[in-house]
Order: sequence, then structure tokens, then C-alpha cells
Amino acid sequence: MKNIASFQDIINLRTTDIYFMRVREILNKAGKNPHVVMDVTLSSRELPWLVLSGLDDFTAILEGRQVDAYALKEGTIFPPRDINGIPIPAVSISGKYLEFGLFETPLLGSISQASGIATKAARFKKRIGDLPLSSFGVRRMHPSLAPFIDRNAYLGGCDKVSSIIGAERVGINPEGTMPHSLLIIMGEENGWRMYDEVIESDAPRIALVDTFCDEKEAAVRAAKVIKNLSAVRLDTPSSRRGNFADIIREVRWELDRNGFSHVNIIVSGGIKEEDIETLKEAGATGFGIGTSISSAPSIDFAMDIVEMDGRPITKRGKFSGRKNVFRCPKCHLFKVSTEKSEYCPKDREIMENVLEKIIDNGKIMYKEDLKATRKYVLEQLKWFEL
Repeated sequence: MKNIASFQDIINLRTTDIYFMRVREILNKAGKNPHVVMDVTLSSRELPWLVLSGLDDFTAILEGRQVDAYALKEGTIFPPRDINGIPIPAVSISGKYLEFGLFETPLLGSISQASGIATKAARFKKRIGDLPLSSFGVRRMHPSLAPFIDRNAYLGGCDKVSSIIGAERVGINPEGTMPHSLLIIMGEENGWRMYDEVIESDAPRIALVDTFCDEKEAAVRAAKVIKNLSAVRLDTPSSRRGNFADIIREVRWELDRNGFSHVNIIVSGGIKEEDIETLKEAGATGFGIGTSISSAPSIDFAMDIVEMDGRPITKRGKFSGRKNVFRCPKCHLFKVSTEKSEYCPKDREIMENVLEKIIDNGKIMYKEDLKATRKYVLEQLKWFEL
């Protein structure tokens, strides 16, 4: 595709901002290439917490370069600032400036969007709880990003993903329902029947019931056509929706009244975070979230020099020097410090240093385990409020 940069484009600095090329020209002319430490932080206080994601691409960009890097463990949920109001370094890189500083643009891009998608998925999962959450948003972004979107949505808490390549990236089976086009072409009842007859038996039987008729009436008909129907999906357009929660209540009532209490109700179509509680109370038992996750706002990470040739130095608004990041194992508070060990100011517990080495002189130490990372995210969600 014409509008996609290759990995070679990235490591050859073709996706970087032009002013970094001018910095290289000037430093080469001046004969300067200091050893620096650069921290990646989020200075904004708008988010109460975020999920770090994207270390797979971040480390790939720096592989083979003479740098060391430490980071919070992938999937770590953390506030932008610690208990004392100090920005928490998500990543810290050290080496000769020209060895890695010119990659600031793609390095930030690799974790900013990934963390944004993972954070949004985690916020939905926090609200949805144990009910299934599916990533349906690849159609809202460039197709080349499908595995990227589904990878980070899954890491952040989505149980299922819809795209084939995204599911391959994650290591699970792709899951979805049926499109309106099938029911328009085949007719509703024939489409439901053919889906049940043709599609592999281990695929869940979920019928779309808002193509032509009233949702509650169609839901009952679908349950009669597909004997092992597991759920109906409501994707009612906003122009026809009215009160979506009341539509769910009506569908639940009619399914129960007709002996189909085992049939679940999955909802999708422009659902936002603030909708979840109302829809759950109305009877929704599964959620397909698209645009809200796939086009989630990127995390506004910045990458700044905090030490040069062993001397703490940085720009205005930043905090100089090498740092450790500690987390209390009991109350989960974070503290940024220049010390090698810290006690939690709240619980007096010995805090854990949560920065891990992800690159050792160009060798990637980061090991990806998406299922374990997703589990780690879900465990931490219990510690944080929305």
C-alpha cells in the first residue's frame, strides 16, 4: 500500500521528524555525541491511570543499537504521577545520543497509540467485569493496523477479537457474529438457518436481529430457527434506537416469556464507556466495542534528556537525573526516587522496584507473553478506580 511505512523505513529514520536529522548534522559538525539518559513520561494529569503497551515494537526499533533500556513491565497500570506528584518514567533509555535519540518519533509513536488502545480496552473491561468484551474496531482504522489494534485491545482486557490476522497475532480464534449483508441477501430466517447449517459447529450461534423488524419479535423467531442459539446481537442504528436500554429489556422479556431464557443478548454499535452500566442493568450480557477502542486517544508520552555525561540535566517542567520506580506490594502506590530502595510512606512496606531491563547493549531482553500480560492487566484492574 502506498501510505504505509515499512519497518525498514522506520529504522532508516524515514518516519522521524525532520528536525532530528538537522540535530544529527549539527552534532556531527560540532563533533559532539554525549552519553545521555532519556525518560519517557506522561506529564498530563487528565488520566487517573493508563496501561503501558507497545514494548514489542519499541524494543524492535532499538535492537542491535548500543543502548540500555529499562521499562515498567508491559501491561503495568500506573498513574501519570507518583504519590509525590513526580511524573513516572514508563521507559528510561541510556546511550550515546546519536545512537538512539534520532528515533524519538517512532519510539514514542510505538507506545503512545498502543497504550491508548490498551488503556481504553481496560477501562471498558473494568466497567463490563466478567461479561465478554469483543474488539470490533478494525474497520474504523487503516487495515494495515488490524493486528496492532487487536493485539493491544486484547492485552488491555478484550476477551475476543474479530479480525483474522488480529486473532493470529494474539494466538486465539477470531470470533464474531453475522453481518447484515447476509440477512439482506438471504432473508432473515433463511440467513439464520443457512448460517446454522453451513458454519462450523464450534462457532457460537449468535443471530443478528435488527435488520428488518422489531428486535424482540426477530429475537424470538431467531431462537425458534436456530435450536442451539447462544445469543442475539443488537446493533440497532442510532436513528432507530430510541432508548437502547428499553429495547434490551423488551428483548429479554420476550425471550424469557417464550422459553428462551438461556439466550444471551450482545450489544454493539457506537457504545461508549458511560453507556455500559445502563446497558448491563437492562440485561446486556456481552459487548462488541469498535470505534471507542480502535480510535482511542493516544497517550501523550514525551521523551526527554534527564542526564548528560553523568550530570543531571533536563528542560523546564521535567525532573532531572536517573530514577527508580517503586510500587508498594500492599497498597500499590507508586513512588519515583533516586534511591535504591524505598519504604511505602503509607504502609511502611518495602516497595518493589518495578523497572525491568528490556534492552541490554542492543540485545532485546523483553519477552512477549500476551496471555500472561492480559492476566496481569486484569489483576491490576482490581486496584484502580475509574
